[in-house]
Amino acid sequence: MIHTDTEVRFINAEKGYGLVATKFIPKGTITWVQDDLDQIVEREKIPNLNPFIRKHLETYSFTNKNGDLVLCWDNGKYVNHSFKPTCFSTAYDFEIAIRDIHPGEELTDDYGYLNVEEPFDVIDEGTERKTVYPDDILRFHEDWDLLIKEVSPKVLEVPQPLIDLVPAKNWNEFLNAVKNLNQMRSLLECYYDPKINVTS
Repeated sequence: MIHTDTEVRFINAEKGYGLVATKFIPKGTITWVQDDLDQIVEREKIPNLNPFIRKHLETYSFTNKNGDLVLCWDNGKYVNHSFKPTCFSTAYDFEIAIRDIHPGEELTDDYGYLNVEEPFDVIDEGTERKTVYPDDILRFHEDWDLLIKEVSPKVLEVPQPLIDLVPAKNWNEFLNAVKNLNQMRSLLECYYDPKINVTS
């Protein structure tokens, strides 16, 4: 479930639609939690789907560590990519705001940790990275892990409207990791390697 203080808006002709904050969302806020209404489509079932449904699924879903596609049931599927994201995923099935997000600003993710199938070029934001690659998480997870560790104490300091949706096991593990940062689970756990999972 996506944070409730958001709405879908048309951003521009190049981006299309995106998700923006309707109220101030402070750094450390949980902005998305994978919940029981999110659809998980097993990879082996995808080729048998209606082509229209399959195209929609490929456009709006992300690939989890098992290679299955996760389709958000709500507006979470409209979060756009950015190499300067406002939000970041964790290995605990929730995302957090890595900086303050002001009303009218987009909630964005770095698609590099979402196991994209093919490389794709994105809007130039003046960053060194210009393309999202399927193995980005292998190359950048150490930097991303440090970012999560830096922001994680803020998670305990700000209101969390979505806290009741975080599974107790995940939340308790995260709390322990905040107190002992060397226990923080790495984003590398979220990586899906299709070569390992190829069936012969």
